[in-house]
Amino acid sequence: MTEIIIQRQKDKSIIALIENGKLVEFYEDNSNENNRKEGNIYIGIVKDIVKGMQAAFVDIGSDKNSFIHLKDVMKKIDETKETLDNNLDITEILQPNMKILVQVKKDSTDQKGARVSTHINLPGKYIALMPNTDIITVSQKIENKEEQQRLIKLVKENLSKGNGAVIRTSAEGKEQEVIQDIKKVEEKWENIIKTSVDPDLHEPKLLYESESLIEKMLLDLADEKVDKIIVNTQKDVKKLEKYIKENKEYQDTEIELDTSNNIFEKYDLEKQIEKMQNRKIWLKCGGFITIDKTEALTAIDVNTGKYTGTKNLEQTIYKVNKEATIEIAKQLRLRDIGGIVIIDYIDMKDEGNREKIENLLKEEIKKDRSKVQIEGFTKLDLMELTRKHIISH
Repeated sequence: MTEIIIQRQKDKSIIALIENGKLVEFYEDNSNENNRKEGNIYIGIVKDIVKGMQAAFVDIGSDKNSFIHLKDVMKKIDETKETLDNNLDITEILQPNMKILVQVKKDSTDQKGARVSTHINLPGKYIALMPNTDIITVSQKIENKEEQQRLIKLVKENLSKGNGAVIRTSAEGKEQEVIQDIKKVEEKWENIIKTSVDPDLHEPKLLYESESLIEKMLLDLADEKVDKIIVNTQKDVKKLEKYIKENKEYQDTEIELDTSNNIFEKYDLEKQIEKMQNRKIWLKCGGFITIDKTEALTAIDVNTGKYTGTKNLEQTIYKVNKEATIEIAKQLRLRDIGGIVIIDYIDMKDEGNREKIENLLKEEIKKDRSKVQIEGFTKLDLMELTRKHIISH
């Protein structure tokens, strides 16, 4: 049984995804939903150029000017790589008072303005549209090569010239649904463009408002059966009833209003939330992992702890590493850990065991809705990966 709990409070919103009574995703959004800008598309006005940083500040109508780097203005050649011509000067592309179409990639903080880019990503149910590029890529979670090629061909044949796309996992096995989604998202983009070329537009303007966190979650879970959504405000009930009416995938989803002071306590989730906040997490075998976040990365250390295992040391180590891998994949998703992640496994001499651990991590990561890139073991025998936050932190 899959349930979503949304509890609105004065200073934050808490959203949890529960599968068969187990907490699998948990988000605390401390920003006012009305102030959230990530994913929004604006016509901005270039203000100051910072040549030394190959960057500029752009007014999008918010309190702080947003920041754009040269690489976020140049045409994308490859979705997975960032290329930059060192001989190019940002003043050759941007000038003060220039109008520029941008999307917020990272929300502003108390210290910094929002990070913006001209590389637009407009999400749909089965594709994410990337205008002004010819890149078409498929979600790594679709592993069948024939299916990958079928989807690339299908999308290529139905996309308008000059548009690219990322094909989402939910597109697997679909055809007409994907075609309809392409039409819907491209129509949305055409409306944004029409507004952006208005000659009378001389001030920053919001052209497209991105989905709320719960709408993004429902979009990603479209192919999974969500049995119930529990909320504590009538406003959310109305919003969700409207969403369900417009999306047939959720016709059987029950919406329940619960005005309890603490819904999570009522549904016996407090202990799971508390455990999620611990630095140390014990494994069933007696080993444990520790999770330490720094500004640059998240370090995860695997320890044997109380587990002594059998007489075979390599098998003892492998068992702890195996249990740790399953728990790490779970914690990455549960804590919404983003950026660079370094896992310090207990050293394994057997190359076959190292390969098994890497393959297990790749398998467990498939349950994660976010984009995760596993780089593998480094020369220092550390597992390196990157993960994108569901919510910007």
